[in-house]
Amino acid sequence: MSQLNPVNKSFCLEQICAANYRKLLRLIPHLLDCRDTAIGVADNSSALHLEVLERSPYTLTILLSHSFKRNLEEFLEPAVTIRLYLDLQLAEVINDHARAAVAKVYRNPGLSLEIMNYKWRLNYFLQKWLEHCLNKNYRFSPENSKTPVIA
Repeated sequence: MSQLNPVNKSFCLEQICAANYRKLLRLIPHLLDCRDTAIGVADNSSALHLEVLERSPYTLTILLSHSFKRNLEEFLEPAVTIRLYLDLQLAEVINDHARAAVAKVYRNPGLSLEIMNYKWRLNYFLQKWLEHCLNKNYRFSPENSKTPVIA
């Protein structure tokens, strides 16, 4: 996935998660108020789908994916599950459509280097994908939301 391999991966991972949080809020300005689902649109690009999976006072877990159509069927890829830590202003990938969650892959906490490398790859991918979506000028708006935002 990524050829970039920083020396202090822990510090860089935190920086990527902080940058991804900011990028998500730029891409989806009403993200913190979204209750259910929303759709992002951009000219000549497939739609982006957002689904809120879980909400708690300090975290928000979402699923973000592109919607592609092939032979009258719709499929969503890359389906990326992201947990936002609202108090820390960090966004961390939990898993994506091609890889299992970190906790399922590495059950032994003694494998910290492998865990860090796995998390690095997932979050570096998210960083590049969010940059792509921002460059394509995707627009999410409350009007695109399938469930109205309740104040």
